[in-house]
Amino acid sequence: MTDAPSPNHEPRAAGVPLDTVVLHYTGMPTGAEAIARLRDPAATVSAHYLIETGGRAIRLVPEHRRAWHAGAACWAGETDINSRSIGIELVNRGHAWGYHPFPDSQLESLRGLLAEVMQRHTIPPERVLGHSDVAPARKIDPGELLPWRWLADQGLAVWPVPVESPVETPGIAWFQDGLAAVGYCVPRSHTLDDATANVLTAFQRRFRPAAVTGAPDTETAARLRGLLARDSCRKPGDRR
Repeated sequence: MTDAPSPNHEPRAAGVPLDTVVLHYTGMPTGAEAIARLRDPAATVSAHYLIETGGRAIRLVPEHRRAWHAGAACWAGETDINSRSIGIELVNRGHAWGYHPFPDSQLESLRGLLAEVMQRHTIPPERVLGHSDVAPARKIDPGELLPWRWLADQGLAVWPVPVESPVETPGIAWFQDGLAAVGYCVPRSHTLDDATANVLTAFQRRFRPAAVTGAPDTETAARLRGLLARDSCRKPGDRR
C-alpha cells in the first residue's frame, strides 16, 4: 500500500454506521491525472483508495474520515452515502475516454482490499455497491465491464440466481417495488419515468450487462426476482 494523502476529507457524520463500500472508475485519460485530481483541493473530490491498472493500491484518505466520492447519492433511503461508506477508485479511462476491461492484476488487488475493508468494518456483501447504483441519474461507473459475478463468487458482492416466471413481463409498479426492496432509490410513480429508467439502467449495467436498455423485460425481472429471493432467505441479523 502506497500513501498519497488528499486534503479533501472531513469528519464523518456522528452516529452514522460505516456499512457500505462504493466502487468507482476514475474516468480520466490516465491514472496520474486521476490521482492529481483526487488530491487537488480545488476539485473537492476524493476517495479512500485508488487501485492502478498494475495493481498498486494507493491510500488517499484515512478510513475514519469522510471522503468526497459519492456526491448526491441515495441507497435504501439514506442520502449521506459519503458518511457511511468507503470509496474505492479503479483506474480506467471510462466510457468517455475508451472504456476497457479491468486487468487481472487490478482485480486481484481489489479483491484483497475489499476483503480487508469488509472484515474490518463488518460490511456485508449486499452493501458493496457501484457508483451508478447510488447515483443512477448521474453516474455510469464502474460500468458493465466490472466482473460483479466474480466478486460475488469471492463473497465480496451479491449476484442473483435468476428466478424465471411463466407470466409476461411484470408491470412497472412491480419493478419499482422490487428495485426499492433491494435498495435502489426509485419513485413509485407506476410509470416508466426518467428516474425509473435510470434505475433500471443501473440495475442492468450491474446485473445484466449484456443488454443495458433501461427498459423492463422478462430477463431483468428474473434477475430482480433472484435478488429478492436471496434477501427473503436471509434471517434477521444475518450479515451475509
